[in-house]
Amino acid sequence: MQTSATRSSAQRGFTLIEVLAALVIVALGMIAAIQAVTQAARNGTYLRDKTLAHWIGMNVLTERRLQASPPDIAESTGRVEFADQQWQWSMQVTQTQVASLRRIDIAVRRAETPDGAPLANVSGFYGDAVGGAGGGAGGTQWAGSGAPGTDGGEEDTGGSAPTPGQPPGKPPALPADSEE
Repeated sequence: MQTSATRSSAQRGFTLIEVLAALVIVALGMIAAIQAVTQAARNGTYLRDKTLAHWIGMNVLTERRLQASPPDIAESTGRVEFADQQWQWSMQVTQTQVASLRRIDIAVRRAETPDGAPLANVSGFYGDAVGGAGGGAGGTQWAGSGAPGTDGGEEDTGGSAPTPGQPPGKPPALPADSEE
């Protein structure tokens, strides 16, 4: 009969404790890998929702800015379906120190989330200083008769930017190349 000290090298193997320790180590590594993949998926979902909420906020702001009359100074809310999801937006319009300019703040969240947890906040302005809807007459009037950036004295006929509400003039002639 052979004793354990005289066993041949062909009969050597792992003990049960060694196998269990290796399994615990592999299991911990797998748990860490699964958590990393789950976190990456969660971050991707969050970023998608944040991007969609920002688009909705920009859409609401653009709709308000394109209206012919300024928005009322008040708070309002609305719902919209976007990307097969329900979204809730809230808009607060406040008067600025410039009489013809109003600030519009919009917060967007998913409809099922509680108040006070917006995914996106968008701010913008409405007023004559920004330019009205349509951009034509009634928009910003520059001081003097010159183009923006001039002193308003003589009219610059060199093709500079036109005065708002007037069609642009003929573009300036390009200098001829001279061959030497």
